Amino acid sequence: MTVADLVQKAYLVPGQPHILLAPERNAGWASLKASYEAVGREIARSGAELMLLYSTQWFSVIGHLFQTDPKPKWVLVDQNWYELGEIPYEFRIDPAFGELYAHVCKDLGMQTATVNYHGFPIDPGTVVALKLLNPNNAIPASVVSCNIYAERDETRALGRAARTAIDRYGKKTIVVVVSNLSNRYEVAEIDPAHDRISSAKDDEWNRKILEMFAEGRLEDVAQVAREFGREANADMGFKAIWWLAALAGENNRYDGKVWDYRPVWGTGNAIVELTPNPHKELDFEKEFDEGPVELGTGLDTHNVPEVTTTPKAAAPVGPYPHARRVGELLFLSGIGPRQAGTNAIPEGIEAQTRATIENIRAILEAAGSSLEKILDVTVYLTDMKRDFDRFNRTYAEILGEVKPTRTTVGVDSLPTPISVEMKVIAAC
Repeated sequence: MTVADLVQKAYLVPGQPHILLAPERNAGWASLKASYEAVGREIARSGAELMLLYSTQWFSVIGHLFQTDPKPKWVLVDQNWYELGEIPYEFRIDPAFGELYAHVCKDLGMQTATVNYHGFPIDPGTVVALKLLNPNNAIPASVVSCNIYAERDETRALGRAARTAIDRYGKKTIVVVVSNLSNRYEVAEIDPAHDRISSAKDDEWNRKILEMFAEGRLEDVAQVAREFGREANADMGFKAIWWLAALAGENNRYDGKVWDYRPVWGTGNAIVELTPNPHKELDFEKEFDEGPVELGTGLDTHNVPEVTTTPKAAAPVGPYPHARRVGELLFLSGIGPRQAGTNAIPEGIEAQTRATIENIRAILEAAGSSLEKILDVTVYLTDMKRDFDRFNRTYAEILGEVKPTRTTVGVDSLPTPISVEMKVIAAC
């Protein structure tokens, strides 16, 4: 029996405690819980003998950890969502597989350790996933940690080691990745009943990734994970998908199914199923090699150019346009206060703020939009302590009534000697 035969299915699931503890507060959370439970019933009928989980919420900083306590029992209170209440748990772990997986990794020169310690906390993502997918502990589980510093090569090596361990162990396995899609939380209190994805750009990216999953294109998703991580603040850079793709053989020979996609406190949460299909015919024109992914395919552009650069705003300082249109959205490159034609920089944060917004106005109007259609703004200030209050007052005078969402970030420097730069998403 090959590893392709042994891996019955793979799943991507979210780990937010809202789904388990408060489904009645939001229709989307309730839908995710129902989908989770439906997948759990499917797994129970699968004949699987092992459930292997990789959760982005089990952080490690020195190598990787493997849970080998056969019956971990404790009470979890999520450190961010403690008001949702307690989650008592007692799980059935397969220590032999955990030991084997750790041994394979160690043979490859990786730093590893096993955990068999009473009271050692299991992370919220793993707890939520096991509670909903395996409520009666019918299938023994194994859990591996997510090293927060591991990059692509190390994460792929961890995935390949999992393949080797599964092959040696010889048991039918369900593989579960616990990870959000976009991971941009709402930072202010929200009405749970009106939860939504925190930005239109994140939602656009999530949907493109899910489109690829639905087509079974696991390796393609892994190839664009880095871009997804940058553009949509994907959970831990979406590194979990590198682990899964490496375990699964780094190919697109899967049948995909998206069970659900909903927001949880602004983040993107999906339940995805992947079934190995070694006989699947592939359209290689759809495959990527860590290149950019196109969004908004097939949407009406109303004859507006996809890419915009205008002489009425300061010229870009690199090989990129002022703006790019995706469907009904405009994504602007970072723009500062340099003057069109001369590159002169106004003095003082107030003047630089006004000049930056005027550059943004010129770009938006050249692309068929306007300041009034701005949806989201990211601001970069080189001296937050000195400039924030004065920047904020000037910003409010011009954009206060527009009320776009906004994030302000302090940075050490910008590409030119300016004090402020702004990145904007606007409607067309």
